[in-house]
Amino acid sequence: MRLLRLLKILLIASRYGLDQMILEHEPSAGKARTLVRCFVALQFWRNLEAPRAVRLRQALEALGPLFVKFGQVLSTRRDLLPPDLADELAKLQDQVPPFSSEQALAELEKAYGKHADQVFASFSREPEASASVAQVHFATLFDGREVAVKILRPGIETIIAHDLALLNIAAGLLERLWPDGRRLKPREVVAEFEKHLADELDLMREASNCSQLRRNFLDSPLLRVPEVHWDWCNRSVMVMERMHGTPISQIDELRERGVDLKALSRAGVEIFFTQVFRDGFFHADMHPGNIFVVSDGPNKGQYIALDFGIVGTLTDIDKNYLAQNFLAFFRRDYKRVALAHIESGWAPAETRVDEFESAIRAVCEPIFDRPLKDISIGRILLRLFQTSRRFNVEVQPQLVLLQKTLLNIEGLGRQLDPDLDLWQTAKPFLERWMSEQVGWRGFVRAVKQEAPHWAQLIPQLPRLFHAGLNRRPEADPALSLELQSARRRQNWLQAVIAVLLTCIVVLLVPR
Repeated sequence: MRLLRLLKILLIASRYGLDQMILEHEPSAGKARTLVRCFVALQFWRNLEAPRAVRLRQALEALGPLFVKFGQVLSTRRDLLPPDLADELAKLQDQVPPFSSEQALAELEKAYGKHADQVFASFSREPEASASVAQVHFATLFDGREVAVKILRPGIETIIAHDLALLNIAAGLLERLWPDGRRLKPREVVAEFEKHLADELDLMREASNCSQLRRNFLDSPLLRVPEVHWDWCNRSVMVMERMHGTPISQIDELRERGVDLKALSRAGVEIFFTQVFRDGFFHADMHPGNIFVVSDGPNKGQYIALDFGIVGTLTDIDKNYLAQNFLAFFRRDYKRVALAHIESGWAPAETRVDEFESAIRAVCEPIFDRPLKDISIGRILLRLFQTSRRFNVEVQPQLVLLQKTLLNIEGLGRQLDPDLDLWQTAKPFLERWMSEQVGWRGFVRAVKQEAPHWAQLIPQLPRLFHAGLNRRPEADPALSLELQSARRRQNWLQAVIAVLLTCIVVLLVPR
């Protein structure tokens, strides 16, 4: 079976002229050139008039849903791909024919141990949406609540395992046969893709992502997230609240229903920055198919998020680094941007700040004071990645999903309000966030967070003071009198700091 699948991949790749990407590559494609020429010499039936990027997208669509998803992930790696390929792969849509209702009912019976009619008061046999990994049906619980039931495709794990094995083989061959293969890091890209797929194949993980995002925005007027019904969830089935709204791609219908598109675009920017900087937990698959809008009632204009298989997380260090960069960027303080890269260790310590600053300015300065319709974030990211390579800046893997989400936000913004000033919309939010992270308010909040962890330390402080003050550095004859005096001062300073910390804890620990 694997051999037949490999032959099919080779035939489709040849049909769409993917081998030409190797033959056209300069410098010489090395060992791969001879092999490809031998294979191509036997073929006279293919049409290669379309651009290479279009042919690559068509080949992935012909290979099936797993390769479509791989192309989607690959499109985010603009540090690795030429811009024409990245732009075209971003057009890939994860839509495949649904599996039969009989198979869906069989999967539900396998998951619950009983027929769907015993679990749900009603269950729609026709799927509402279908993708490569799962499909969604609407149903009603016996208590009357409307729900959406997401069901994994039957046998999807086996299909994915076979195709992933072939992708790993192809990645290894690419590294060996193509001189530029190692720079593209194909095996790392496949490993990254495999991780995303593993997350999507466990619907309990997706349910927990949904639950976390809902908790983060529970009282928000900007975003609605469905409630997860845990009693009906397991690894292959996820049941959540059914959401009613209009797909965000249906701009004309939203306009007819009186939704304020300009306010909607500003809210989308605020939602994105709130997820990233406040929570460090963000929806990382925000293409139009996963975003709806409430178009009736008192919550008109509120976003609805769906499909939580892919989320991104950021540490406090990541958030602080990004906030400093964004804020310095909005203020056109390119020296601060350069210093932030060096201080974080992402750029080598020996990097010349003035040269790095000049390179960043050349990328960023032309885009200011322009509406979103005149800006391509994708191309800006590409130029930033090219600059990064020049200065040996490491591309951080945890930011790849953030980049993907930013491109999604750009696409949504262009649809809703091409005149949106992305910078002016985001700048006040970031300034407010930074003021909460630094200064007195940030200090107080940090102490409150740490105070519970100090409960065990406080009772030990008197003993630690006593031990520190009674230390006798003179016992070591190798120490100079000056060093001994410095150590005594240090001990006293530590004691004073400890006393101050104790006072702060006593004042701030909740009673």
